[in-house]
Amino acid sequence: MIRVRDGFGLTSVVFAVLAVLLPLSSADDGMSWTDRPMALAAALALGITGVIVAWKGLRQIAWAMAVVVVVSMGALVAILLLRDGLAGTVSWGFWSYIFALWALVWRSIAEIAGYRSVSKPRQRLANLFVPAAFGLWLLFIWEMICVGFGVPGVLLPPPGAIFIKLFSSLDILWDDFVQTFVKAVISGYIMGCGAGFIAAILVDRVPFLKRGLLPLGNMVSALPIIGVAPIMVMWFGFDWQSKAAVVVIMTFFPMLLNTLAGLSAAGMLELELMRSYGSSYWQTLFKLRLHAAMPFIFNALKINSTLALIGAIVAEFFGTPIVGMGFRISTEVGRMNVDMVWAEIFIAALAGSTFYGVMAVLERSITFWHPSYRAKH
Repeated sequence: MIRVRDGFGLTSVVFAVLAVLLPLSSADDGMSWTDRPMALAAALALGITGVIVAWKGLRQIAWAMAVVVVVSMGALVAILLLRDGLAGTVSWGFWSYIFALWALVWRSIAEIAGYRSVSKPRQRLANLFVPAAFGLWLLFIWEMICVGFGVPGVLLPPPGAIFIKLFSSLDILWDDFVQTFVKAVISGYIMGCGAGFIAAILVDRVPFLKRGLLPLGNMVSALPIIGVAPIMVMWFGFDWQSKAAVVVIMTFFPMLLNTLAGLSAAGMLELELMRSYGSSYWQTLFKLRLHAAMPFIFNALKINSTLALIGAIVAEFFGTPIVGMGFRISTEVGRMNVDMVWAEIFIAALAGSTFYGVMAVLERSITFWHPSYRAKH
């Protein structure tokens, strides 16, 4: 009697059997598994892998990686099937094959996610592999749904078409990136965060500013960007300066409020100790309070790293030269070139995520002493 040790393995076996029994295509001259020996071999390989997983379970990381290799080859076969006449006509046989892939992917990624090693390089590699594999799987499912059901490109283009458009338009995307991110976002981010930090020091030093400036700041921070952006365009022109002004408005008050909260985070015992040493306001500020405020300041920097990009792109909808991410998105939507729109969205997401990651790495290197970064034993 065979004892089932893993339900995901058994699930993959069931769907692999269903895949072989059901037709691949629902068209009148539909494709069957016998028409594609490579696809049949892939389905049988998934079934055999599922039997092994169901019987033995995944007890070691090496087994999980072997399953990942099998699933990767199976995913490649699915892509080739869609490219070879199956697009828009897939039947339950094909989706059963995808479900078998899903069961093995889920089980292997879960096993790798639970991997723990005393070797830091191995652990870091496993930690990077899990989100990368999960992201690639989502892109794969996106591709299968769009191509398999024949979704029109104007509604949702598949990732393959988006990346083809991306690599064929690198020069245009680079010019848009420089205009929006390098010029507007970076300059506005530095000015907005810097001004917010200086204003927080002034508010902390001069108490009456807290009563006058903070209510005004709350009101300005609630202004809709679609109302502010046209005004900035009229004030500063159509080039990147008006977009940088919008970024300054969006990043100023998060930095102000977070810095003020951080300056109040120093403990009373530490403050009394500084007073007993006869420290001045500025000595206490630079040697104690700013150190305590660093987690709050970096919290604002990380929040502003995404706000700045959003503000610059939206501001470009209201007037810009014939370059920029926002300009390209609004123009290509009107032309129904949705693949170009998604390419711009991908570049924006990649730039924003990288910017946020840089701030997170910088935070970790500066605030390594904070309890949230201490190693747990």
